[in-house]
Amino acid sequence: MSWAALLAALAALAVHAWRTRRTVAGLEQRLEGARRELERLQQAFSRFAPAQVVEEIIAEGISARSEKKEITVLFADLKGFTELGEGLAPAELLAILNGYLERMSQAIVEHRGHVSKFLGDGMLALFGALEANPWQTNDAVHAALAMRGALADYNATLVAAGRPVLEMGVGVHRGPVVAGLIGSEGLMEYDVIGRTVNVASRVERLTRTHEVDILVTDAARAALDGRFRLRAMPAVAVKGIASALATFAVEGFDVDGGVR
Repeated sequence: MSWAALLAALAALAVHAWRTRRTVAGLEQRLEGARRELERLQQAFSRFAPAQVVEEIIAEGISARSEKKEITVLFADLKGFTELGEGLAPAELLAILNGYLERMSQAIVEHRGHVSKFLGDGMLALFGALEANPWQTNDAVHAALAMRGALADYNATLVAAGRPVLEMGVGVHRGPVVAGLIGSEGLMEYDVIGRTVNVASRVERLTRTHEVDILVTDAARAALDGRFRLRAMPAVAVKGIASALATFAVEGFDVDGGVR
């Protein structure tokens, strides 16, 4: 092979290598862009469904499994918020509400629960729905106590800003539900259905009757650590429940001789 032919071959190889590197670099950029887009979508979807559910959908498709399980449901609502909001400007009302929901959500997440949905000024939180948790009811009531403390701190902030204070009711119940993706092709959410959710909502309403902020049912009480300080409330007839509903006010938790 002549020197000219050899140089031409080397030049052709160099051009091919350069084009290959450009192609590889382009593919790497596209892959990196796709990775960033997937992370962005995961973060966006995680605002509407728990991260574990989003990962399952990505791995297995939209038909994430549904299953029956025993969980602990926490239902919280603000007392008298509708009337309170009538005297506030819309922007101020939403600022107060969002500040409250942010703090309550944080207390729930810190105790291994997740917020299933917001219902105006109410919220539904689940414990033990995404993964087995033998301490789910303890976690739920610890979360309720943390919410009590967080609300007290938030109310101090509101008072300092010349805004009205908030009053909360929390109901906790344990029982069976069906959990999974619920909705239509255009709109779906991870949710639970069953009598347990309805009972938790009814119990939250009873906080007004008994003038307390946290109530648990007998089913929840049976699963609780004995260090929770509870006070029995009179059984009350509740719509949709055959027998009068017995509940217990949560006063605190005893820690190594101390009180929380």
